[in-house]
Amino acid sequence: MFEALLWEPLEGNKVRCNLCNFRCVIPEGRSGICKVRINKNGKLYTLLNSYVSSWALDPIEKKPVFHYYPGSLVLSFGTWGCNFRCRGCQNYEISRIKDPNFDFSLISEEIPPEEAVRLAVRYNAKGIAWTYNEPTIWFEYTYKSAQLAKKNGLYTVYVTNGSITKEGLDLIGPYLDVFRVDIKAFSQETYNKITPIFDFHKILESVIYAKERWNMHIEIVTNIIPTINDNIDELRNLVVFIRDNLGKKTPLHITRFFPYLDLAYLYPTPIETLEKIREMGISEGLDFVYIGNVPGHPYEDTYCPKCKRRVIRRSGFEIIENHTHGGKCDFCGEDLGIIE
Repeated sequence: MFEALLWEPLEGNKVRCNLCNFRCVIPEGRSGICKVRINKNGKLYTLLNSYVSSWALDPIEKKPVFHYYPGSLVLSFGTWGCNFRCRGCQNYEISRIKDPNFDFSLISEEIPPEEAVRLAVRYNAKGIAWTYNEPTIWFEYTYKSAQLAKKNGLYTVYVTNGSITKEGLDLIGPYLDVFRVDIKAFSQETYNKITPIFDFHKILESVIYAKERWNMHIEIVTNIIPTINDNIDELRNLVVFIRDNLGKKTPLHITRFFPYLDLAYLYPTPIETLEKIREMGISEGLDFVYIGNVPGHPYEDTYCPKCKRRVIRRSGFEIIENHTHGGKCDFCGEDLGIIE
C-alpha cells in the first residue's frame, strides 16, 4: 500500500478522501465507496499501486474521441474498481470490488508508470489513456504516468465518469490533455436510476472547470438507455448545457445501449431513437453529434457544419477518408475544432 493523495485527517482516526465528489468519510480499517482506498491507522492508502487489469493499443476513436489527433494510436490501461455502480456496466468484472482486503497482485499485471511510457513509445503510440474502469480512483498512478508521458511527448486521456474534484483536476490538469467524460443523464432522478450518485451538478462543474481552467479537450458520451434516460426534453437540456458551457463544436456521442447485467431485461436502443436525438442536438446548435455502437451508420462520420460535406469517413474505428488539415475543412476552410 502507498499513501494516497488528496485526503485529510478527521477526529476519531477517521479520514476524508477528497479525490472524487463522494468525499467519503472513512473510519479506521474501512474503505471508501470505490473499495480501493483504505484507512489504516488514520492515514489513507491506495491499494492499486501499479496493478493493471487490462491494457491494449487502441485507435483513439475507440474511446470514443473523434476530434483529437484522429487516426492516432493510444496505449490504454485499466485497473480495478470504480466509485460508481452502474446497473448496466459492461466492465463489471473489473469495476465491482467487493472485498478491499483482496490482494490485487494475484490477478494483475504490474506495470509501473515508467514501463507504461516505455511501452507507449515502443509501440509508436501517440498517447496514453486510462480507461476500462474509472481512472480517478487510480489517481496516484495516473498522475505520475501523465507527468512522465508529457516529458516523452505523449498526449494523455482520461476516459471518465467526471466524478473527480477540482482539487484532483488542479493536480493532474497540467499533464492531462483529453477529458472524455460520460454524462449519463441530466437530472438527479435519472442519474440515480443508472447509479447512486452525489449531486450530479458536480460532474457538470468538473467538466466546465477542466475546459476553462486547464484547457482540456472535451468530448461527451451519453449511452441512451430505453425507458431510463431517453427523454427528449431532458436530453435537450444536456445539449443546451454543452452548447452554452463547452461550445458548439464540442462532440457529443450518443451511443446505443445493449442489455447487460442488472439492465438485461431491457431492449437495445432503437436506431430511430438515436437519430431523433441527433436531429434534436443539431437543431439546438451543436455542430457534431455522433451515433455510436451502430456499425456502418452514416452519423459515425464527421460532416462540416458549414458546407455539409463529409470530411472524415470511418469504418468502425478506422479512418477511411480524411479531408481535414490543421483542424479545418478541406472543402470550405471552416474551423472544425479538430486538433491534429
